[in-house]
Amino acid sequence: MVTDSRKDEVEVDPITLEVIRYGIISITDQIDANITRTAFSPYIYEYKDFAVGLVDADGQMVAQSTGGMPPFVADSVGTAVRDGLKIYGRDRMHQGDVIVCNHAAVQGQHLNNTVMYTPIYAGPDGGELIGFFAINVHWIDIGGSAPKSTDIFMEGLQLRTVKIWSKGEPIEEVMRIIENNTRLPVELLGDISAQLAGCLLGRDQTTDLAMRYGLPVFRTALTRILDQAEAASRTAIAAMPDGEFVTETWLDNDGDNDTPIPVKVRIIVKGDELTVDYTDLAEQAPGCINSGYFGGGVTTARVAFKYLVMPREPANEGIFRPLKLILPEGKILSADPTAPMGNYSMPFPTVIDAVIKALEHAMPERVTGGHFGTHSGFRLYGRGPDGRFFNGHDSGHGGWGASAQGDGAGPFRTMAHGDTRLIPIELQESLLPFRVESFTLRADSAGAGKFRGGLGFRKRYQILSDCLLQTNLDRTKFPPWGVCGGKPAMAGCVTVHKPDGTSDTMCKAKGYPLEAGTIAVLETGGGGGYGPPGERALEAIQRDLDRGYITREGAVRDYGVQVCADGKVSRP
Repeated sequence: MVTDSRKDEVEVDPITLEVIRYGIISITDQIDANITRTAFSPYIYEYKDFAVGLVDADGQMVAQSTGGMPPFVADSVGTAVRDGLKIYGRDRMHQGDVIVCNHAAVQGQHLNNTVMYTPIYAGPDGGELIGFFAINVHWIDIGGSAPKSTDIFMEGLQLRTVKIWSKGEPIEEVMRIIENNTRLPVELLGDISAQLAGCLLGRDQTTDLAMRYGLPVFRTALTRILDQAEAASRTAIAAMPDGEFVTETWLDNDGDNDTPIPVKVRIIVKGDELTVDYTDLAEQAPGCINSGYFGGGVTTARVAFKYLVMPREPANEGIFRPLKLILPEGKILSADPTAPMGNYSMPFPTVIDAVIKALEHAMPERVTGGHFGTHSGFRLYGRGPDGRFFNGHDSGHGGWGASAQGDGAGPFRTMAHGDTRLIPIELQESLLPFRVESFTLRADSAGAGKFRGGLGFRKRYQILSDCLLQTNLDRTKFPPWGVCGGKPAMAGCVTVHKPDGTSDTMCKAKGYPLEAGTIAVLETGGGGGYGPPGERALEAIQRDLDRGYITREGAVRDYGVQVCADGKVSRP
């Protein structure tokens, strides 16, 4: 239960309020940078599959790292802390405790996503709980079957709010359980050490900041930060047109069969509140694309809401107070905690896109064409010549949709990934059995329009030793759409050229065997266009043709122009 701390408020001048507001964000950003420097697996120090958050004493998120993964900080860190408060209560939490949680009934995401947090105590005697420093890190491997699951118990080790440190001392038995339930103990324990160091340093820096201004001022500042964010959010919603707005699209399948998965959403704007209604969303699926209420439904609604309503404000719990959610149990975003969740986030980009598209006609100046909206996962795993297990996750960036302001961006990651980065090719080649022969933009992949979408890319791998391939691409049957008259973009795919001269094209593959000498090509999708293609400026078409973003054939087909022998474009 959230306590009402307003009775203890004191006056906080505007300058001090801003110093504290951006001071707590700065702390989370510094810890983000420290984890990047000290983690062991490239999935963390290059790809940055983690997020850092500061949570208040009641479990409300008050600050997050600016480069954190959106599905983590909206709001897995607060969800984990609230479970800890429920299980332990404040009386059984102590200075120096460190707690971890990845449980599906709490987080509602795949079990790799593990929140670690530590309570923050301050005051003259160090006895007042003022918050928690929390970090969600994708643990590189926690056992479980690979690459397919039929329930959560096949997916690895579950930790439901378990202390790994107690009063400043490590609990060796728990760490031994973790170490012996992973295929990659060196990498995982190294990442855990970086996560732990981040929690402890973030705790100490937050304590220093609070004591610098005094606890009454610090507590009041946190309350004001959340209240101001709520007020700004309500003002932004009030400027939107009231009404109910519906859209529907589809996922290709759940990875286990070829049946499309409906994604139907309803947006209700009334006064200064916005409701996301997932009543007609698909039911829980047999395949492992499910997520829980908080890890799926709340997460997708919040990411879409932030994108549409409050794109530039620092994220915290206050921003989301005017956001309401209607989500019955048993949907793909509110699945039973025993459901398979290994690919829990696969639907997220499409669901977020659908929420945005629902407002196409109500807010044409704010919406964008659909982005490529799929993980474009490309995973190679197996055992190397030395017998050691390797597990390499690569993934594709693609095009984002165009808007009324201009062409779409990209190639970037999806809206569900934030600032996660590509792992450098040189590092991939040093750790994994492949060589990248080429890495280029994919011509004609963007949706045409007055403003075109962003481009996808084409990456060509030469496989150096036998291994297994897992791929995860979606939106191939229902490609990224255009809006306001814009055209859809190309979808992605993976093509495998075998040494015997045959080839296979696939979107989702599980344990596909690759021989040494195979060539595998990952092509990612583009972003949808905005506005009729006939309204695109000739100079923009010419520029795209000159830069290789579109081909001659694409210019003629998509924009209806003529291309002369010298490469100059003109309208018929």
